Amino acid sequence: MEFQNKKITVAGAGISGIAAAKLLEEAGAVVTLYDANNTLSEAEVREKISADFKGSFCFGEFTEELLCSTEVLVMSPGVPCDLPFVLELKKKNIPVIGEIELAYLFSKGKIVAITGTNGKTTTTALTGEIMKTYYENVLVVGNIGIPYTSLVTTTKENSVTVAEISSFQLETVDTFRPDVSMILNITPDHLNRHHSMENYIAAKEAIASNQTKEDVCVLNYEDEVLRAFGERTKAKVIFFSSGRVLSEGLYTEDGVIFYAHEGISEMICKVDELNIVGRHNHENAMAAIAAGIVLGVPMELIRKALREFKAVEHRVEYVATKRGVKYYNDTKGTNPDAAIQGIRAMAGNTLLIAGGYDKGSEYDEWIDAFDGKVKYLVLLGQTKEKIADTARKHGIENIVMCETFLEAMQFCTENAEPGENVLLSPACASWGMFKNYEERGHIFKDYVNGLNEE
Repeated sequence: MEFQNKKITVAGAGISGIAAAKLLEEAGAVVTLYDANNTLSEAEVREKISADFKGSFCFGEFTEELLCSTEVLVMSPGVPCDLPFVLELKKKNIPVIGEIELAYLFSKGKIVAITGTNGKTTTTALTGEIMKTYYENVLVVGNIGIPYTSLVTTTKENSVTVAEISSFQLETVDTFRPDVSMILNITPDHLNRHHSMENYIAAKEAIASNQTKEDVCVLNYEDEVLRAFGERTKAKVIFFSSGRVLSEGLYTEDGVIFYAHEGISEMICKVDELNIVGRHNHENAMAAIAAGIVLGVPMELIRKALREFKAVEHRVEYVATKRGVKYYNDTKGTNPDAAIQGIRAMAGNTLLIAGGYDKGSEYDEWIDAFDGKVKYLVLLGQTKEKIADTARKHGIENIVMCETFLEAMQFCTENAEPGENVLLSPACASWGMFKNYEERGHIFKDYVNGLNEE
């Protein structure tokens, strides 16, 4: 796609949109940065881009003038694809692409692209560390917090880009073709955006839509949707499994990760050598190992990266032990399936803080996973009544309703006994009470670290 002198509108003035706007202007495009938030000011947005930015701005309504002048629309991941102006531009056959697709058009070197309902950030970070043991120029970008477009001009033919990619970002890919794709798992999430499970699955599977037999797709054998997708994708498939022995691929057995290939099963490492806990993290590790193997990283270097890797912030993150009580921050458990992994990782009695924004999720499977571990279910936010009703249906009565996050944390610190755990694993988004899940996690950690030892 040619960008020189093209009139390109970037929708969304967050970090992804700003990075895309800067990249496009450097490529010679005539850029308009649009955002539906009419309280934004040109001055504050320009300050985030550059004082030298020559493009224009439009806030609030997507004007008829902008509709007529746009030759390409670049979507930030937070902007829904079914908004009227997007549909109108598509009807006029105006190209509509996302920030990931835009970056791909400029990208050089190898690409490892990672998606899944849960585990993306941990797997992306670990894959990046594995690649760094062998390759000099490794970029870790995407939904992990660093826009792909912000670093893509630094890629070279010998670069490896490891990208965490969300379903929102995958809605707007077109020619994007990674050398290695991964889909870690697919469970219900973001149905308020995608409207149906079928649409959500299609978005996730789009990560491999342009791959050929020259490329590799890493899939979770224990996910029925992905097992079936493995039969349909054109890419070479490497499965991983935490539930059975595979004749080809990666699997765990008796606390050991193995790589089965060419008729042999090679021991990689014991799971207790890892600094990340829980079956879900063993799956994440296997997916990352697969990417390392495909891109030729020597096994000894893969093992070194696995042993040295620490848990990603906000994902079953050990915070501290205070008065004999262990505190874990799993604020990134923003849906029931992610929160299942959090409670499964706990050993012993746990006081669980949960609740938040309602994304249309159901909570039965998550509550079933409590398995007698939850001493108190401490609820807050928009979903607290819905979760409480579901919990009671499953025979759980030890429910505490709180109005504020501080109240929830105070209850836990006052009622947790030595040897028990306090786990923040909300099963819900943070919107409404916090700017994002990171803020929720940082407040939790600050509170815990401020507790007295006595």
